[in-house]
Amino acid sequence: MYETSDFKRGLYIEFEGVPFQIVEFQHVKPGKGNSFTRTKMKNLLNQNLQEKTFKSGERVGEPALEKKTMQYLYKDSDGYQFMDIKSFDQVHLTTETVGDNKNYLIENLEIEVLYFNEKPIAIDLPTFINLTVSYTEPAIKGDTVSGGGGKPATMHTGLVTSVPLHVKVGDALKIDTRTGEYVEKVK
Repeated sequence: MYETSDFKRGLYIEFEGVPFQIVEFQHVKPGKGNSFTRTKMKNLLNQNLQEKTFKSGERVGEPALEKKTMQYLYKDSDGYQFMDIKSFDQVHLTTETVGDNKNYLIENLEIEVLYFNEKPIAIDLPTFINLTVSYTEPAIKGDTVSGGGGKPATMHTGLVTSVPLHVKVGDALKIDTRTGEYVEKVK
């Protein structure tokens, strides 16, 4: 069981018999009355977002999720193909199930596929992943690293993120998969 004080972004909870992932949350302590937690959760069965307010101290269940380590193989017209690295069975996940995580999938990447009632319902990515810049504006003379600014860069997976001005096409960057933000340049 989880209490509202345990809530964090990405936490898997079970609410009304359905597995959810917390997308956003905010602990609110009003001047009068009891504190509460406002959450935005993604239903892992139908991918819908739902907002819910929990009273402080309220408990929710921990979903019976099974994790299987899989390797990403490729994308086809119907969705994404993964292979169980123990049994070599292939699993197909729809575009809706993968969602925005598609921007972090690179061939042969090992990820966790989450199963609920023996059905694959979501993927759990590593916290950091290295992606290559496929397009960004060239640096202009006079731009400096300490200039405080940034520029958009498109990664080879399609992800667009803000990067420092010195980054150029072909650079490998470490990206945080929880936020989609640039972390550092990979040597």
